[in-house]
Amino acid sequence: MSFTLAIVGRPNVGKSTLFNRLVGKKLALVDDQPGVTRDLREGAARLADLRFTVVDTAGLEEVTDDSLQGRMRRLTERAVDMADICLFMIDARVGVTPSDLVFADILRKKSAHVILAANKAEGKAADAGVIEAYSLGLGEPIRLSAEHGEGLNDLYTHLMPIADGFAERAQTDAPETDVDLTEEEAELGDEEAPMPVPTKTKPLQVAVVGRPNAGKSTLINQIMGEDRLLTGPEAGITRDAISLQTDWFDVPMRIFDTAGMRKRAKVQEKLEKLSVSDGLRAVKFAEVVVVLLDADIPFEQQDLRIADLAEREGRAVVVAVNKWDLETDKQGKLKDLRESFERLLPQLKGAPLVTVSAKTGRGMDRLHNAIMRAYEVWNRRVTTAQLNRWLSGMMEAHPPPAPQGKRIKLRYMTQAKTRPPGFVVMCSHPDKVPESYNRYLVNGLRLDFDMPGTPIRLWMRGQSDANPYKGRKKAKPSKLRKHTDWHRKDR
Repeated sequence: MSFTLAIVGRPNVGKSTLFNRLVGKKLALVDDQPGVTRDLREGAARLADLRFTVVDTAGLEEVTDDSLQGRMRRLTERAVDMADICLFMIDARVGVTPSDLVFADILRKKSAHVILAANKAEGKAADAGVIEAYSLGLGEPIRLSAEHGEGLNDLYTHLMPIADGFAERAQTDAPETDVDLTEEEAELGDEEAPMPVPTKTKPLQVAVVGRPNAGKSTLINQIMGEDRLLTGPEAGITRDAISLQTDWFDVPMRIFDTAGMRKRAKVQEKLEKLSVSDGLRAVKFAEVVVVLLDADIPFEQQDLRIADLAEREGRAVVVAVNKWDLETDKQGKLKDLRESFERLLPQLKGAPLVTVSAKTGRGMDRLHNAIMRAYEVWNRRVTTAQLNRWLSGMMEAHPPPAPQGKRIKLRYMTQAKTRPPGFVVMCSHPDKVPESYNRYLVNGLRLDFDMPGTPIRLWMRGQSDANPYKGRKKAKPSKLRKHTDWHRKDR
């Protein structure tokens, strides 16, 4: 998904009808009665070759109190803040209302990209309303009929250049991961191969993730050296992923602050679901993920899920325990934390675990060192010669099993990728190699080649040991050969 489009407007202008048409399913309830949609609804949209996320919102009402309409309005305004593009819909048959003028003014201030659409514009009855839409000061209106699918080509024309801009931004921001190695590069050891150095144009990308109120925004303010992000004792202040660029100990970094991720059962508001999905997107844009825990309640189920997600995405992981200044028995607590970490996150065995106080700034140098160490290991290379000597030793210590009497032969091993390190083992019967033996090899790689905590990818590839000449027809001897054979026999 390249961008997010929020459909906004007064009640009963046809937002849900357009939403259903873009996602290709009747996901949103549609009725002539205004105010049917009360919550935010998100869907995967498709318009020609464009793929994007579309959000259906509640109708905007001129209410700002704590009534149901007031809460719906605030939810819609938050969706506008989070969306990349806003499609502002009016009813062409009704024309521009005073409410439309108010909301157009709000959108001009809140959203960088606003597209104006005059819906229900089929037929001459809508001509006056379409002309009147110019008075909103949002550019030329698109003439739409969500009910009949008219005007979607014009919508595509408006979205295309904006989508290209977001695609370029995503390409610039996306880190280089799963980098293929050539045979020559695979032969370069860790000492010989230069590690990519973060620069101003390609900074080291770090995402700070964790549960609400763990202190993520406070931590980033401490890194930045100023109060750039809103903080407070209330959980869930940060709503969307915010990226900030800085030089931290002379290393150029882009740091993503994300919304707190809670247990799925507790995520009731659709807004918070959008915030969480935005946080997951930040993990994909990161090279190093800092999982921030609260020292009072570390390693809750959601913490484990977040760390596991980062590992599955193939990112380097650092676990940081915040609010360490409030801890009394520091030695005992640290011992318990290390034991819990090894037991609950075996897939990240050896990942850096550091204690910090985002409020006071203590331990920030340790956190920086841990991030740089995790980044270095994430880029680690091992030569093919070293790997094959190591593989022989591992097989001698613990030979592969022989499932159903078929002996598995591991013949050859090489490193195919970095960021994270990925290895290929050529073997017979790759589909028969049990997961436990894969884990044995991965744990050995971590230990013997000093790759603690980083995700390691291991692929088993088939290599046949059959006779390459089996099944070929025997060549008939030539006449000259026959003559030579007869001549020898005669002698």
